[in-house]
Amino acid sequence: MTASARPPRPQTVLQVLRVHRPTTHLVRLTLADLPDGPRPGADGFDGFAERWAAKDATDQYVKLLFAEPSLGLVPPYDMDALREHLAPEQMPVRRTYTVRRVDTDARTLDIDVVHHGDDGLAGPWAARAEPGDVVAFFGPGGGYRPDPNADAHVLAGDESALPAIAASLEDLARTAPQARGVALIEVAGPEDELELLAPAGVRVCWLHRGGAFSPQASRWPAALAGLDWPAGRVHAFVHGEREQVKIARRHLTQVRGMDRREMSVSAYWAYGRVEDAFQAEKRTPVGQIFED
Repeated sequence: MTASARPPRPQTVLQVLRVHRPTTHLVRLTLADLPDGPRPGADGFDGFAERWAAKDATDQYVKLLFAEPSLGLVPPYDMDALREHLAPEQMPVRRTYTVRRVDTDARTLDIDVVHHGDDGLAGPWAARAEPGDVVAFFGPGGGYRPDPNADAHVLAGDESALPAIAASLEDLARTAPQARGVALIEVAGPEDELELLAPAGVRVCWLHRGGAFSPQASRWPAALAGLDWPAGRVHAFVHGEREQVKIARRHLTQVRGMDRREMSVSAYWAYGRVEDAFQAEKRTPVGQIFED
């Protein structure tokens, strides 16, 4: 099948139902169907929830679409048609965020967005969001789910990995309440900690940088290297800033001798890069987490 013959990827269009700040730097957007139901050419909650359930994963992400307001574009966006008459810099841009929770009874989904000031696109947008705002996105993607049969679990990352870690711990509490392990979560400070549901045998450790992220201030890779490593078959989930993830990957493979099949390891973002550059670099050596 040629690229032009591929069916368009499903695009979901929902509205903001609620905006909540669970912590100082976290904005939680609860999304639900539009009042009049799905728009023509777009999925509503039901279509998204069906794909989400089929993936059966706890790290599922969506690609939020942001269009230049002055262009007056109305979602869903026909990306192929827009490319024919818009300059590349005018196209809707994408930002990737993990789905924190899908509630099929309430017919809502939550997306947590880190907000550290006016820099960037998604953070300031989330901080200004109001009920009724329309949100369009592709997805979900992702594939990790903690193996309930593993002897132990190690989950680690910065706040960008917090939604997936939280969802994974909740899944373990339901599927494997006897699970053992540790979750290492780096945030700016104590004001960014959340109460998480986890099995009694999984220790949740909050690591405080003392401020905004910098490579020098990041603490979780060193904490990972200093762990009293669990016995038996370990299933690992390690995500966050790219260079820190590379440090962690080398430790897991070279020091701990972990099999690549027993870990989910990837970068969610890269320090000093906007997402477009970060995504483009995934196809280059600097963007590769594994060296083979």
